[in-house]
Amino acid sequence: MKLEQQYRIIDFKDMGDERGNLVVIEGEQMDIPFDIKRVFYIYGSDDTVVRGQHANRETEFLMVNVGGSNKVRLNNGSETAVVELNRPGMGLYLSPMVWKEMYDFSPDSVLLVLCSRHYDGKEYIRDFEEYLREIRGKGF
Repeated sequence: MKLEQQYRIIDFKDMGDERGNLVVIEGEQMDIPFDIKRVFYIYGSDDTVVRGQHANRETEFLMVNVGGSNKVRLNNGSETAVVELNRPGMGLYLSPMVWKEMYDFSPDSVLLVLCSRHYDGKEYIRDFEEYLREIRGKGF
């Protein structure tokens, strides 16, 4: 499968007015195609830190940098892409089995991550060589 079919950029509608901005993200809608089971956020990282460095067998993700910016390096075993998250109205949707690395965090970065599944450490692949063996064995 082509990497471009495994992720997409989502621009959320800003529903703000003269009082300020308001961005709404709803699960199982046009914004994201899954029911939200888990939410976490990453902050306090800097431009020397690399987070993630794993793939998930079943979990879908939506990443939104609600403050500051960071980059996300994506890899599907044959292609790579880099996405910069630098607007709170911009989301990065990831399907399962995409290797992800988040890095180059600005000092004010707050990376919000919405997930389709509750945490299960057994569905994480944390070794890149193991990831490559799995995706090649499944014909990805």
